[in-house]
Amino acid sequence: MNTLRNKVQLIGNLGNDPEIITLESGKKLAKFSLATNDTYKNAEGEKVTDTQWHNLIAWNKTAEIVEQYVTKGKEIAIEGKLTSRSYEDKDGQKRYVTEVVVNELLMLGK
Repeated sequence: MNTLRNKVQLIGNLGNDPEIITLESGKKLAKFSLATNDTYKNAEGEKVTDTQWHNLIAWNKTAEIVEQYVTKGKEIAIEGKLTSRSYEDKDGQKRYVTEVVVNELLMLGK
């Protein structure tokens, strides 16, 4: 059981250009979304594609690589971990967010 840990591996395409934020401390943060597709046949035998969207964040050197090389539509592979956080929106409602913190990034395709 010691080998089990919080680990996520995804391959997909970026849904938009990454949002790059430079904090006061000088650290960089990249926020972006990744679409993954799952294909299956329904009860009628028709091919169905199910697209899932994942919120990703990357810090420091990984964020710099994202800023330089990753744009909307690019296919990438990532490895990271799931994190959850909550915040209050403008109306005082508590919102929950689950994100993947990217540790490794591999650019695929052309």
